[in-house]
Amino acid sequence: MNSQVAALRSMKETDLERVLTWRNHEDVRRFMYTQHEIGTQEHRAWFERASLDPRRHLLVFEVDDMPRAFLAINLTGSDTVADWGFYIAPDAQPGTGRALGAAGLHYAFVVLGLHKICGQALGYNDRSIRFHERLGFTREGVLRDQHFDGKDYHAIVCFGLLAEEWRTVQAQKSTS
Repeated sequence: MNSQVAALRSMKETDLERVLTWRNHEDVRRFMYTQHEIGTQEHRAWFERASLDPRRHLLVFEVDDMPRAFLAINLTGSDTVADWGFYIAPDAQPGTGRALGAAGLHYAFVVLGLHKICGQALGYNDRSIRFHERLGFTREGVLRDQHFDGKDYHAIVCFGLLAEEWRTVQAQKSTS
């Protein structure tokens, strides 16, 4: 992925079908809070509502001008703290997640000027848990039996990363 050009951009209406296909893929859907297959109308209604909310940033991650992932950054009660969520195209090449994470954190801390970004993962989503930890997030807690999927209860692992922590890691990378 080193010689490729990766970038985040705002999600557009023309991205709806592709993003919905990613979201409904079994490898993505099974790690979401809402695990039913989302229909076109439900997806469009979500996009229209979210697009009107200035506290929500819907982004598409591209590699060499080809969409490869979706990222949402949602400001919480404060204008300097946000939650993020994301998913990657099921056929994305290895390394896409790391590149998405780096671009997303740059967007959160540099473009939006956030103080903190928060993430959550269902307790059985080992890949997302490792992903957050590799990006430098701190595991801030576990909400036991917090999410009921219609059949079973699952823990939610909560993560946080402060801008200062991220800047420290970036400075260390630049001196290595």
